[in-house]
Amino acid sequence: MDNLIFCLNATIPIFLLMILGLFFKNRGMFDEGFIRRMNTFVFKAALPVLLFRELSGADFLEVWDGRFVVFCFLATAISILVSMGIAYCLPDRSIRGEFAQAAYRSSAALLGIGFITNIYGNAGMAPLMIIGTVPLYNVMAVVILAFMKPEQTHMDRALIKGTLREIVTNPIILGIAAGMAWSALSLPQPEIMSKTLQYVANLATPMGLMAMGAAFDGKLALKHWKPALGCSAMKLVLFCAIFLPAAVKLGFRNSYLVAALVMLGSPTTVSCFVMAKNMGHEGTVTSSAVMATTFLSAFTLTGWLYILRSMGLV
Repeated sequence: MDNLIFCLNATIPIFLLMILGLFFKNRGMFDEGFIRRMNTFVFKAALPVLLFRELSGADFLEVWDGRFVVFCFLATAISILVSMGIAYCLPDRSIRGEFAQAAYRSSAALLGIGFITNIYGNAGMAPLMIIGTVPLYNVMAVVILAFMKPEQTHMDRALIKGTLREIVTNPIILGIAAGMAWSALSLPQPEIMSKTLQYVANLATPMGLMAMGAAFDGKLALKHWKPALGCSAMKLVLFCAIFLPAAVKLGFRNSYLVAALVMLGSPTTVSCFVMAKNMGHEGTVTSSAVMATTFLSAFTLTGWLYILRSMGLV
């Protein structure tokens, strides 16, 4: 019951923030221009600062476990390949990029540390999981969204150069790179800097969720409900069923397994929607998948955690 209450406390408020965004739009407080500017701010400022703050403050050198980082990286890479393969089978080319990204990309950074801290009293293996997954999440998201744009028909030199430029200049990737470099160099963070970063980082989730909720179109969502449910099934069930047994077989236990669970089975991150909108996609499949996985994860995460505990693994 405690685990169920925690999952509900972690996920339902996120869902309600999206509902608030839709409510504010219907009340005339959010218009299309404001929603577009909110998305731009979250994508170019708030999310990069959030990722920089989390990675730069993680003392991962002290608890470094290369084997676990490699596991997280390989599990993520395989999940991406599976998502892309299934996406290419969809008859509607316009939603392939959104489907592929939403099916693999977790809110590991946003939810992971809080989830693990609630169980173990500290961040545990969350920083290592973030190092093994978040950079790959974002690099491949840029690649997928660039190569699978709705109007894209073939790959040429200009597309490849443009994609590489988008990867190198992507604000989220720059935030991750700066955070990892800051942590590796063990640079101090004055309290003034730390508090300022915290204030900006705290804006990422509520603004991103409300902007996504405000941009949500119920009619379009119903049009794409099947791919959205497909994303949800892959995100919350399929990848956990494949890789959690592998993690157990490799000997990972306790906070390692919980970190792997968060990596594999947490909801699709709101930054999927932000990136999709900023890279020329409609965003409907993404927003539908985020809303569905956010709501359903309250039950699936609890179920997976119950299974792991009942087997004496966490």
